Amino acid sequence: MRFIETRNAPPAIGPYTQAIVANGMVYTSGQVPLDEHGRVVADDIVNQTHQVLKNLFYVLEASGATFSDVIKTTVYLTDMGNFLKMNEIYAHYFQDHKPVRSTVAVKELPKGVLIEMDCVAVANANFHV
Repeated sequence: MRFIETRNAPPAIGPYTQAIVANGMVYTSGQVPLDEHGRVVADDIVNQTHQVLKNLFYVLEASGATFSDVIKTTVYLTDMGNFLKMNEIYAHYFQDHKPVRSTVAVKELPKGVLIEMDCVAVANANFHV
């Protein structure tokens, strides 16, 4: 098992790691729309969704994976009224490759953000930390 941390994504805001690579799989922690310095970006779903996916990109990259390796995502939204806009942004990152996905409405998220997303991906067999 390998614990993954990258400075390109925001540091964890609790006692957890950004991702773990285990048994050929990458498991990411939920990414929220914070920049690499831990500041919330914007207050709209479009910019927050872009930031969450950017953070996932960097965590996956540090794990030796890409969006093409993702097999499952889970999206947490504080307002399902944001579902369509989130979906439009999400589709830009997952064009031909469409992993399975769950979208869950939640009461609130840390730091008052609108979205959180985590994923599971297949690890690159040649990747070594």
